[in-house]
Amino acid sequence: MFTGIVEELGEVVRITETAGDSALVALRGPLVTSDARHGDSIAVNGVCLTVVDVSDGTFTADVMGETLRRSALGALRAGDPVNLERAATLGSRLGGHLVQGHVDGVGEVVAREPAAQWETVRFRLPAALTRYVVEKGSITVDGVSLTVAGVGPDWFAVGLIPTTLKLTTLGARRVGDPVNLEVDVLAKYVERLLDARLADPALPDAGPPVAGLPGVAAPGGVA
Repeated sequence: MFTGIVEELGEVVRITETAGDSALVALRGPLVTSDARHGDSIAVNGVCLTVVDVSDGTFTADVMGETLRRSALGALRAGDPVNLERAATLGSRLGGHLVQGHVDGVGEVVAREPAAQWETVRFRLPAALTRYVVEKGSITVDGVSLTVAGVGPDWFAVGLIPTTLKLTTLGARRVGDPVNLEVDVLAKYVERLLDARLADPALPDAGPPVAGLPGVAAPGGVA
């Protein structure tokens, strides 16, 4: 689990094709590797990857063909900058929102509108994700937690402050560039629960509340 607050702007060192259609990716990130160990999780442009090895500020990770096809990682080349974030701990501040590192789709930069103190960027939104994106809601773009400033039938827009433009890859993204998108996981769970309820209205309720907590069933159904 991540928060969408980028810790470091890293760099792709090399990409080595492995058996099948997968790859071994080496990425430079002195900060995120300072306490990284084999098996740890690091988000790379919003994709949760598992650390295979760490050496001199660089870590390697295996990337399956499925991940390369369904995210923008397949477009990376040696020398490209990447947003890096270590997995959150129980004591972490939740500065962004709950991010799983599971990409839901690939969007595309369609317009950039600079202003005096910020920049509005519009992204193309895959049709399958439009129902999860709402104005003032949260969305993750290349691993960056952002607030939706506007939404249309097939697009959404965000406002980027100078810090985000400077310290993440979003500052250099050009029109036509692909980006990884992850919608708010809460919206997906709510949809799933509502779909189940509509499909079978006879499903039992959660039960009476426990100790004043609404919606939490008591043991044996007794409050």
